[in-house]
Formats: sequence, structure tokens, C-alpha cells
Amino acid sequence: MQETLLGAWRGLGSFEARSSLGTWLNSIATRICLRMISRRPRRLASGDLAPPLRSTAELGEPVQGPVWLEPMPDSELLYGSAPNEDPAAILLRREYIGLAFVAMLQHLPGTQRAVLLLREVLGYSATETADILGTTVASVNSALQRSRQTVRAKKPATVQSSEMLQVDAQGLELLLHAFVSAWERRDVTAMVNLLADDVRFTMPPLPAWFSGREFVGKFFAERVFETPWRLHSLRGNGQPGFACYLKQAGDDRFRPVASCC
Repeated sequence: MQETLLGAWRGLGSFEARSSLGTWLNSIATRICLRMISRRPRRLASGDLAPPLRSTAELGEPVQGPVWLEPMPDSELLYGSAPNEDPAAILLRREYIGLAFVAMLQHLPGTQRAVLLLREVLGYSATETADILGTTVASVNSALQRSRQTVRAKKPATVQSSEMLQVDAQGLELLLHAFVSAWERRDVTAMVNLLADDVRFTMPPLPAWFSGREFVGKFFAERVFETPWRLHSLRGNGQPGFACYLKQAGDDRFRPVASCC
């Protein structure tokens, strides 16, 4: 954000209003991000670093650098949509982002990542995307095709939209309330009963992760509840999630420490 605002301040005199101010700022931000991506090592998800743990005694040393993903609020998923866009198309894009977001950001090279974000998430046209990236429409279309292929290849075979359990709004609200209530009561049994059999629990930047109800429940029981927590429900990346607040020993209040979806 700082680099983008500084770049905008330096270049404001050359802004000719041939595009919207938002597009111009996005162009600056995207190019700064691409430069940063080119200078850092490839990001690895917890599952790429080591196999799942079966013991909670040692969780490993934090991985240096930004290795986790920040959630995108659902309200942002409508940015760039046409005023009269088909609601079904909006829902499809939300579902696509929810399923593919992790694979997209963790596995795609910088330019493909930028193209997929600009085209599929922010709704820019191929021409606008080419202008933002300083490249050609043909290059944008090629990068988009390659990024889609990578996302499809990285998506687990069992995760298909037609196979996902659909929960109505009321049912989802009850489910979220039950999970928050169980967490704040430290009722591990109730929490585990709400999880899928193939649940995965990761906690970047630690490399440790747990797979399956048995070992996720073991981690909850032995490590998570060493300190008090509070959860606040939210939505990000097209999925329900929580903002997590932790109260450390000697502190007088709960402070935000993480979010999960």
C-alpha cells in the first residue's frame, strides 16, 4: 500500500485520465507486486513443506517471509462487475474464487497470478488487463489460459462444485454458531463432530499441519486452548470464516491474531 501510494504521488502529474483512477492505481499496485514477487522465493503451503503431524509436541520453527494468505472479503468480489451482470455469473465467480484461491496464489507465477486476479476476480477486460500490465492482449489471454490449467490441476479431484454440500443460509448460520459456541466453551468433542472426516488444519507461518478428525481434535485439545480465544464470524474468499482474537497471559483484552476460512 505504501509503495502504491508513493508511486501514485510521484506519477500523478503524468496521469492523463485515459482510464479511471481506480484502473490507474491498480496498474501501479500490480507492477509493484510483480517486482516484489520476482525478488522472493516461491511460496509454499504447509502441505508442501512436510507431511501432516501426528504429535503436537513440536510444531516447527516459523517459516520466514509471507507464506500465508489474507482473506478477501466477499464484498470485494463484486468489484468490477457490470451493473446488470447476471447474478448467476456473480455466484459462479464467488464459488470459483473460493475453490481456487489458495491454489492460485500459492502455485502460480507472478504474471499468471496477476492476470487471473485482474480478469476473474476484479472483472477487468483483456484490453484493460493488458494496459495495467504493460503487455499485449494475446499475452494476457495466454497467461489466463495457463493459469486456469494450473488451478484445475492443483484442485483436489474430490472438490467439485456439484459435489459440495450446499447449506441454506439459516442452516449455515446455525452451523457457524455451533462451532463458535463449542470453541469458546473449549468443547473439543463438539468441535470435532462438526468437522468433515478429511478436515485439514494449518496455521501459517508454522509449517505444522494436521489431517483428519483424530489429529485435528488432538491439536485442539493439547495446544489450541492453552490460552483463551474469541471468534467472530465473517465471510471471505466466497466461504464462511472467523476472525480470531486471543488473550495472552497478563493482557486485559482480546486482540486479533488470525483469520480462517
